[in-house]
Amino acid sequence: MEDKTRALSDAVRRVVAEVEKKVVGKRREIELILATLLSEGHVLLEGVPGVAKTLLAKTVAGALGLEFRRIQSTPDMLPSDIIGVMVYNPRTSEFSFRKGPVFTNILFVDEVNRAPPKTQAALLEAMQERQVTVEGVTYGLPRPFLVIATMNPIETEGTFPMSEAQIDRFLAKVEIGYPSASETVSILDRYYDIMSEPVKPVLGLDEVLALIEIVRGVLVDQNIKKYISAIVQATREHPMVRLGASPRGAIAIYLLSKAVAIMRGRDYVTPDDVKYVAYPALAHRIVLRTEARISGVRTENVVIDVLERVEVP
Repeated sequence: MEDKTRALSDAVRRVVAEVEKKVVGKRREIELILATLLSEGHVLLEGVPGVAKTLLAKTVAGALGLEFRRIQSTPDMLPSDIIGVMVYNPRTSEFSFRKGPVFTNILFVDEVNRAPPKTQAALLEAMQERQVTVEGVTYGLPRPFLVIATMNPIETEGTFPMSEAQIDRFLAKVEIGYPSASETVSILDRYYDIMSEPVKPVLGLDEVLALIEIVRGVLVDQNIKKYISAIVQATREHPMVRLGASPRGAIAIYLLSKAVAIMRGRDYVTPDDVKYVAYPALAHRIVLRTEARISGVRTENVVIDVLERVEVP
């Protein structure tokens, strides 16, 4: 198991290195997207325009050798624009199903909160059940299936609020911030290479599926499970929190920490793995009290406080 884990860990590192050729200074974000894929979850990228969210998603898909499709959300988008539509064939006098962009390995939904609620809801079954139902017929989605959705936290005009149920479907929420001054210089130095250099597939579909199965077998000690449970419980009891993380938050930490363990060349989870994924797993599942928001307290502050308070096994 050790040799196999090490080999797979090296494979993931090669994927990260390939993505970093085009995406500057986003190693943690790359790792979290890969961890979400290996956990068979979905990821929400939040950041202002121009911080390489689209480039990041496309490059990760290219480095993994997986099929990639992109949807640009708009206020007039219909569910059929994502799922597909029944088409009438006059020759046979029958209807046939024309598959939409959801039938892919990595679906990139840009500015997901610009789509109306009915269209956002069309993604729920696909994200949770890995299938879609049209006219009473169920169609399975390919495996792996990863939704990478983006959301602009600043702009509200022309957007629709996402339901808690929709947000909770995302295993992780990754905040994409501005690059540092030195990283911006590096982007300028490498701009033409970044825009023109093709992404080389490092892995293939079979290898990605093998990685997913290996992640399932990563050992999580009972004390680590109790640690995860204590963290989630502490979010519910925090004085600044109105609504703490649900059991799905605990599951998110559990799954993501297993994937991170493989990336670190281990077949067991440590407390550091749990800490590494705690914020992206819980950030979108915690609702702060009004007085906390007025006081400038952020969800990140709450998670940091919880990690400091909960005893490490």
